[in-house]
Amino acid sequence: MIFKKPLFWDSKKQGIFSTILFPFTILTNINNFLLSISNKKINDKIFSICVGNIYVGGTGKTPLAIKLYQILNKNHKGVVVGKKFYSSHNDEINLLKKKVNTLIKNKRSLIIQEAIKKNKKIIIFDDGLQDKALKYDLNFVCFDTLNWIGNGNLIPAGPLREKINSLKKFDAVFLKNISKPNNKIIKIIKKINPKIKIFNTRYKILNFNNFSLKDKYLIFSGIGNPDSFFEILKINKFLIKDQFIFPDHYSYTEKDFSNIIERSKKLNTKIITTEKDFIKIPKRYQKKIKCLKVDLDINNQKKLINFINEKI
Repeated sequence: MIFKKPLFWDSKKQGIFSTILFPFTILTNINNFLLSISNKKINDKIFSICVGNIYVGGTGKTPLAIKLYQILNKNHKGVVVGKKFYSSHNDEINLLKKKVNTLIKNKRSLIIQEAIKKNKKIIIFDDGLQDKALKYDLNFVCFDTLNWIGNGNLIPAGPLREKINSLKKFDAVFLKNISKPNNKIIKIIKKINPKIKIFNTRYKILNFNNFSLKDKYLIFSGIGNPDSFFEILKINKFLIKDQFIFPDHYSYTEKDFSNIIERSKKLNTKIITTEKDFIKIPKRYQKKIKCLKVDLDINNQKKLINFINEKI
């Protein structure tokens, strides 16, 4: 299912739509409670790390899952990333398969069984918080400081799957920043959970030399937080003349590519998109579109490694 986030979800003020929908947030609360009742520990034969978010989309779950795999795979045998199959999430699935050892199945319980069968010792679940019936060894939650918690309301009045107080149950939080860490957000998190580990992250462009800052650019993306993509380019001095924004996990059409290329010619620009979007582009268009490759840089990575190793 293609979902486009309502603009009022990220408004700092309580607008008319969030006020009207607020009574329906009780359904989200009831659903969370019922799912948490059957919370069961994952098999002791495998160590499990859950990477998820309570803010809907665009917090950097998949890049963090990839980074954790790369870190742990250096010193541990049998590391794998697990991802539940959704037909609309093929972009993320293909990106994971391209970069890490991945298990994909319709149920997370089946992924665990397959991982144990293959003698895997550590499993990192991308988007694991969606399955509240499972109890993981470590729970990591991601936020983008650009949007933080939006208007602070639960779905459908806001972008939160759970209340911000749910941070009490997490072992670590990863804050994706454009530049400097947001100390205001850090204080809020520490007030809710003084024991939680906080790691600041940011994207580092890997193929910067493939671009010229003298050129003008048109950008497009179908990701959870397109503002983050725009800001990465902006802070690195890219001259952006126009952008096309599509819903997360969007399936591009011939007309979309035709419109993008035609607009680029009119503005005399080069075209840039994300690595997640580039995977979905037919080969006949790939020569006309550049892919921005990024790596998630974790501040105090050694502290993170020590923290995980103490728990394994």
